[in-house]
Amino acid sequence: MFTVRVTAQPPVPVPTGTAGRAPGWADAGLVSGEAVELDVRAARLGSRVLALLLDIVVQAALTLLLAILLSALATQLLPAGLVDGAFFQGLATVFLVFALVGYPVLFERFCHGRTPGKMAVGLRVVSADGGPVGLRQSLTRALVGVAVEWPGLVLPLLSWVAGVTVMLTDRRGRRLGDLVAGTMVVHTRTAQSWRPAPMIIPPLVGWAVTLDLTRLDDALALAVRQYLTRAHGLTEPSRTRLAQGLWSEVAAVTSPPPPRGVPEPLLLAAVLAERNRRGALRLRRTRAVTATLWPELHPVPQLTPAPQPTPASTATPESAPTSVRPSVPAARTGPPALG
Repeated sequence: MFTVRVTAQPPVPVPTGTAGRAPGWADAGLVSGEAVELDVRAARLGSRVLALLLDIVVQAALTLLLAILLSALATQLLPAGLVDGAFFQGLATVFLVFALVGYPVLFERFCHGRTPGKMAVGLRVVSADGGPVGLRQSLTRALVGVAVEWPGLVLPLLSWVAGVTVMLTDRRGRRLGDLVAGTMVVHTRTAQSWRPAPMIIPPLVGWAVTLDLTRLDDALALAVRQYLTRAHGLTEPSRTRLAQGLWSEVAAVTSPPPPRGVPEPLLLAAVLAERNRRGALRLRRTRAVTATLWPELHPVPQLTPAPQPTPASTATPESAPTSVRPSVPAARTGPPALG
């Protein structure tokens, strides 16, 4: 039996702008079983249209490939009286139903709510409560989409306008099929921009060079790097508390101790920068040894030297002017000729 004690706390203001995430970042409104709002963004019109265009290309390619294969097999295996125009019309109807209904249902069922187009864009279909999409929900989405959205068998132009209007006005960017089936489409990739780890400040360079980092493992170094690259999105006092906890772990496996009065994030940045510098130095030494032992693995590019202009004062023998005086004949070295 666990007892949870709940105390009243004043509301903490949520920062906005570049230092923190905007209130509309996690706009999907999904809440976990622990009553924690998930950091998930709802897919809007632009990304969903891009995924739809990619899916249309894949659907057309699969339909064409299946049509060619099945038509060839039907022509060879079935009697000639059965293969006529009506047979090919029925086969085309089956291919159309497979492309428009079977394609999204099968992929969403067996690929965790993702079609090839959604995989490329980074989208996924989930239930309205954040759970995995079911077979009935996928089938409902597909049928409603074919009927009133894409290709829109019922009043195509009017249904397209209605579908776009619903997506633009819905808070979660859902279309008509999502509203009927109780689903929504979310992003599986974060839009957080990559930030490099902070560099070491000059006053800590002398201390960082003397550090013993042999006991600093890769897992702890990765945790430090993740903190330094994401600290801008954290709020106080969580940011300072996390930095102090990480530095206590790093200080336990490194020596000598740092100068007093330096904030923990600067110390973590100095340790990480020194570790990266030593790793880059070892890599250069290894490459130099490899190039010495196996020069064929590191071919040196042959550069064609540019022609150097010849000074006018130093003329080559070919370009020297011929003298008026005849040259001296060469001396004989063999025996004299007999008369």
